[in-house]
Amino acid sequence: MPNPVPAAVTGLPSDRLNEIHDMLTLALDATERPTGYSQTEREARSYMRIALRRTCKLMEVRA
Repeated sequence: MPNPVPAAVTGLPSDRLNEIHDMLTLALDATERPTGYSQTEREARSYMRIALRRTCKLMEVRA
C-alpha cells in the first residue's frame, strides 16, 4: 500500500502550527480561574502548557 504522505514533506505548515498555538492558548485561558484547581485540572493544564511550549519551539524552527 503506497504511503499517501511523500517522504519529502516534513512537519506541519506554519498556518496549522499557528492554529494549534491559538487553540492551546484559548484552552488555557478558558480554564483559568482565581481559585485552586483539582489534581486532574492541574495535570490537564500542565499537558496543555507543555504542548504549547513544544508548538512554540516548532514555530521558532520554521521561522
